[in-house]
Amino acid sequence: MKPVSHLVLWREALDELSRRKLRTGLTLLGLIFGIGAIVAMQAVGEGSRREALRLVQGLGLNNLIVEAGTFDAESLREQRARSLGLTRADARAALDVVPGADRFAAEKRIKTHAVFSESGSGDAQASGVTPDYFELSSLTVAQGRALTAEDDTALRAVAVLGHQAARDLFPAGDAVGRHVKVNHVWFDVVGVLADRDLSSDTFEGVQLGIESNRVFVPLASALARFRYQPLEDEIDRFWLRLGAPDLVAPGAKVAAAVLDQRHAGVDDYSLVVPAQLFSQHQQTQRIFRIVMAAIAAVSLLVGGIGIMNIMLANVLERRREIGLLRALGARRRDIVAQFLRETSVICALGALLGLAFGGLLAYLIATLAGWQVAWAPLPILAATALCALVGLAFGVYPARQAAQLDPIAALRSE
Repeated sequence: MKPVSHLVLWREALDELSRRKLRTGLTLLGLIFGIGAIVAMQAVGEGSRREALRLVQGLGLNNLIVEAGTFDAESLREQRARSLGLTRADARAALDVVPGADRFAAEKRIKTHAVFSESGSGDAQASGVTPDYFELSSLTVAQGRALTAEDDTALRAVAVLGHQAARDLFPAGDAVGRHVKVNHVWFDVVGVLADRDLSSDTFEGVQLGIESNRVFVPLASALARFRYQPLEDEIDRFWLRLGAPDLVAPGAKVAAAVLDQRHAGVDDYSLVVPAQLFSQHQQTQRIFRIVMAAIAAVSLLVGGIGIMNIMLANVLERRREIGLLRALGARRRDIVAQFLRETSVICALGALLGLAFGGLLAYLIATLAGWQVAWAPLPILAATALCALVGLAFGVYPARQAAQLDPIAALRSE
């Protein structure tokens, strides 16, 4: 039997399948949905992981965050009989005791009634912060400078504006060197923060992105220049940075013990561990990926069964063709190779269409749900290889059935 080029053999396999377009198309659906689900799951999952990491970096993976509780007047009065509330002394005590802690930053929110400048006004809120606040919160200064320890010590009337606050108060973009008035106090603007452009304003229940519409002034200056209620906490929250990620979990336990002792067991604060929030988010995403993988596996299984059905039907319909090929000298392995080529064509088409469908599905989910999409080559290659493996696994049996047909009986069949 004269050898035939591989290109001709593959073209014949494609032509054979094109004669049964509806049957082939229905067989492809299972593979398309299976590969599409895997690709979409990977893209959305990877995008969600990267965005979660970006969001939690704003809180600081090496940070511990202690926030003052919110209570009504009667409860607050009872608590103040035993606890002074959250103070800068609490932050210093935690810094001294927690292993690996190397820096802290504190914040006091100012009850803001009005914020305006010579050029405009806005709805920004003001906060008094210590100099390390910007570094521990992963904030960068786009114009001018950040607040310094000298600003805090000298009670200087200086301010750093968030991106949105600067745009509202100074539409022309010339904020640095100008003046803003917070309630009844004027401040010199010394810096403007860069816009972090976060996709969400919360992460696992923790508020993010509020610094964009904030006016930051030195903490000591804020405590000296503004009035507060007698029973208020001295500070509303503080950050404690630890030197390494593996120190965060044990450090959180030590910090909680120190604060419990200083507050006489009064539960008037909450401890937030960003690294734990990220782990919880990852656990949720892991469950999501498992569910999606199960759905994709079922779709691929259905696709594999479809391949077996169409190939078995092809064997029955082409018994005379198989008998003629055997009579002309074709070996059993030639028949097996012929049917496996057709199976491979189905797998290749299913993989290509599935990748395209998965990409469209990922962007559709991202658009409707507001999620992020990111691509990693390894899962896509794995999905394609899995498609090929499933197709070939379910295509081997029909190919062997075709090869084992008796040539004489096959030629006599109608």
